[in-house]
Amino acid sequence: MLAGVEEGSAHPLVIFPGTGGGKLKERSTSAMACQALRACRRPGRAASPLPSCLTSMQLRGQQTLGSASLPLAQHSVRNVQALDEKRMMEVEWEDGGHSLYPFTWLRDNCQCPLCTLDSAQARNLLMSDLDIHTGVDVVEVTNDNKVSIAWPDQHTSVFDAEWLKKRCFSAAARQALKEELFLNERYYWDSKLRVPTADYQEVLCDDKAALDWLLALRRVGVVHLKGAPAEQGVVARLAERIGYLRLTFYGHTWQVQDKHMANNVAYTSGKLSPHTDYPALHFAPGVQLLHCISDAEEGGESEMVDGFHMAELLQREDPEAFGTLTSAHVDFTDMGIDYCEFMLQAKKCIIEVDAAGRVVRINYNNATRDSVLDLPVHQVQPFYRALRAYVDIINRGENMVTYKMIPGDVLTFDNWRLLHGRRTYRSRPDRSRHLEGAYMDWDEVMSRLRILRSSVRGNS
Repeated sequence: MLAGVEEGSAHPLVIFPGTGGGKLKERSTSAMACQALRACRRPGRAASPLPSCLTSMQLRGQQTLGSASLPLAQHSVRNVQALDEKRMMEVEWEDGGHSLYPFTWLRDNCQCPLCTLDSAQARNLLMSDLDIHTGVDVVEVTNDNKVSIAWPDQHTSVFDAEWLKKRCFSAAARQALKEELFLNERYYWDSKLRVPTADYQEVLCDDKAALDWLLALRRVGVVHLKGAPAEQGVVARLAERIGYLRLTFYGHTWQVQDKHMANNVAYTSGKLSPHTDYPALHFAPGVQLLHCISDAEEGGESEMVDGFHMAELLQREDPEAFGTLTSAHVDFTDMGIDYCEFMLQAKKCIIEVDAAGRVVRINYNNATRDSVLDLPVHQVQPFYRALRAYVDIINRGENMVTYKMIPGDVLTFDNWRLLHGRRTYRSRPDRSRHLEGAYMDWDEVMSRLRILRSSVRGNS
């Protein structure tokens, strides 16, 4: 069972509304998901504050809610008609709602065996064979409540009502489907976060436990797995539960130990300031797995910060600095010999945003930030001022979670979001502090999450 509690004043980008008290009332998953959707649909509506204390069961429920963005109710078609002037088909649903579907899109997505390879859910119809100006001859509702379309070229397409409803072009439906597919909502946090935890063996063996783990990893950005054996190979087995490891220049897995002539600052006993891994790669690993095999005799506490939340605070407190870090491309470099010889170079914005201005990635590692700074000379000082403002927010005590890993702990976290660090340590005389690490990409993590979600729903 996934356990953990979010506490404190840190608020999420989008949060399931509370009830005004300290705890959420018990409600069905679909009902709460629908309420969350209604909240998302209201332009300008402020996100509800996170309740001060949630039980582990309620946190687990919230993490699971995001997977149910679309209600599971069956939809029936009342009527269909072709709007020839608009070149759209209008569907009237039994609940009174209406949806519009362009003729070209419908023809492009015909589900018949000639147009779609069902075994791969892949399109057979070539773009060069698609008439993008097509009309329709007849649209009708079949006896089994499907929508049938006869085209001018004598082709016929038949669409399930649920298939059409899920692909409705309304803003609310598109947002709901996007959330179901990508789980972009996040729970922001500060130092009061009680990190969600789960049992390592349960995650390996139980689909529901694995689903809860991945949902919390996506929403919160970090999950602590307990009870793994204190031996090498744990992160590889965990990765196999999802898909496969991300190979980098440090190997499929890597050993974090104090090493002579270290080729990475992590392989020393010194302090590591909060950072993301591998900004010197154009496509940095999305998820990091860190397993404690042997702990330090003294020190070595781990530190982590919610980089997305820190970016939000920076935007609120210093919009100019935020603008600089979301626009200035900074050089990162990494070179040496490990799995093989490497010499990396990449340019990244420290805070990466999408077209809508939403923070989607943090790229910051002070150790590998290059001395090359490809900026006009008059922008150099403003850049340093902006970066220092962001780092000062990151280093505030109220924003940082500090914890001590013990043998058997596996920390799993979002490397695009969390900045993680480490305090100086001293190893035991008979054995050194030893962590084994590995990377995965969000593509395979989200793939497994969707498969598990479908499997668990099907078995419930």
